[in-house]
Amino acid sequence: MISRRLRRAVTAGALAVVCLTMPACHSGSAPKAAGPLTAPGIDLKPDTRGAGQVPGALVSASTFPTLDLRLKSAVSLAARISYTSTSGITGAHTEVSGSVFVPAGTPPQGGWPVIILGHATSGMRPECGPSGSSTLLGLSTSVTALIKAGYLVGLPDYQGLGPGTAGHPYADATTAGYNVIDAARAAHRLVPESSDRWLAVGISQGGQAAWAANELTARYGTGMTLVGTVSVSPATDLTGLATGAAAGTLLKEQDAVLQLILASLATENPSFSLQDYRRGNVAEHWDVLSSCRAEDAEARAAAVDHITPDDLRPASPQAEATLQGLLAKRSLPKEPTSAPMLVLYGGQDTLLPPEWTNKALSAACQLGDVIDIKFQPAKGHSDIDLGMSFDWIKDRFAGLPVSNSCRSFESAQGTGQ
Repeated sequence: MISRRLRRAVTAGALAVVCLTMPACHSGSAPKAAGPLTAPGIDLKPDTRGAGQVPGALVSASTFPTLDLRLKSAVSLAARISYTSTSGITGAHTEVSGSVFVPAGTPPQGGWPVIILGHATSGMRPECGPSGSSTLLGLSTSVTALIKAGYLVGLPDYQGLGPGTAGHPYADATTAGYNVIDAARAAHRLVPESSDRWLAVGISQGGQAAWAANELTARYGTGMTLVGTVSVSPATDLTGLATGAAAGTLLKEQDAVLQLILASLATENPSFSLQDYRRGNVAEHWDVLSSCRAEDAEARAAAVDHITPDDLRPASPQAEATLQGLLAKRSLPKEPTSAPMLVLYGGQDTLLPPEWTNKALSAACQLGDVIDIKFQPAKGHSDIDLGMSFDWIKDRFAGLPVSNSCRSFESAQGTGQ
């Protein structure tokens, strides 16, 4: 059965997804890439009708010039793609890069089921996308496991993390959600043997992206059928970063995330006064803090380690309120979801505290979402036990009933448990 094979295959590789490149997972270090891909692949000459105008339309597709051998041996096609998507900030069409991997062998009846994998934080510059690395910035093991379980896998870089037409709006849920939906469309266009039924799974920033895709699919995701989403340690309600910065209580991993958000906000909003939020070590090491280059890893880790509470403290109550409002726009939930969700998170998460996730889950339950909630009290941000998620994924593609935890969750929240 798929679930058993997937569980065996992913056990060793799943945590590579959980802790992929997140500043919180590495005390500010950058991800280790197995060298950037500098050689071009072979042009696959895809159907590019609608490129630049139709979300999900392919702009280009080529083979990977080099790829992790374990993954290469498991696929019939490994492609680097670019596709049309939409900015959640401006509403304009954008070009986003990513990758698509197709299992070897004969597709099942109805075509290969599609999983879109949302990666965790990798940076905010064009060189920070997984498709630019032969190991997918460490994700190749997990992609291989999903491929061997019989899924076509799409891996979006997210807007701005790779070749494209716009910068990366870090932690903007709407943009990431659009990018995930359009990655599914692009994969389906590239591979005629794929199903139009798909599921999104993501960790941290990727968990936010998967959740947002679920919210957006009713009005944006036409042409494909979303069967569910899995969000592990998702970034949801981010407003606590502003509160913590003002109080001087942010931890180092939270400092690193807030710095990336501030860098994005300054790029997106010409009127945003960056000087109200950065000073000292943060201002001095701004460029290296925003870098994902391997050669900057040690310098970035050192810069994060030397951030003091005053370095990121809003300059005034008004500045704090402004940041609160901007973070609220990036947060979840925003609207009801269309498909069931599985949300897994830990009680010892210091990057995205469980109180933040609880707040988001309560709001989502009030919207009527169907959520299977798995709280793991002893786990942190990067060590969530994913074992039960594999059967959950299989069951969504099989169309089986799903458990909704909202009633018991709200009852427990009401009693302070």
